[in-house]
Amino acid sequence: MIYNMKATLIYEDIKDIESGGFVEMVVWAVPSPVQGSTHGYKYRFAYVVNGACVLRYDNEAGKGDHKHVGKREIPYEFASVPQLLADFMSDVRKWKE
Repeated sequence: MIYNMKATLIYEDIKDIESGGFVEMVVWAVPSPVQGSTHGYKYRFAYVVNGACVLRYDNEAGKGDHKHVGKREIPYEFASVPQLLADFMSDVRKWKE
């Protein structure tokens, strides 16, 4: 959640994925970067399978851009919103394999 900041929702989508899972993708434009990030977006992307989040991309305040793959947290280099979407969906496809 974004506090004390005017954010504009620019993208939101939830898709069912075969194998009993779904993806949720949300991106807001923010007037100043979230602490730890250098761009004007706040985002959370999640891939949930059988009720468990197995993959998540976000830029939580103070942590900056990163992704969670299973129980591991890995830095993520944000380039653009379209690239973020492509990278996330690529990781979803890899997870499904």
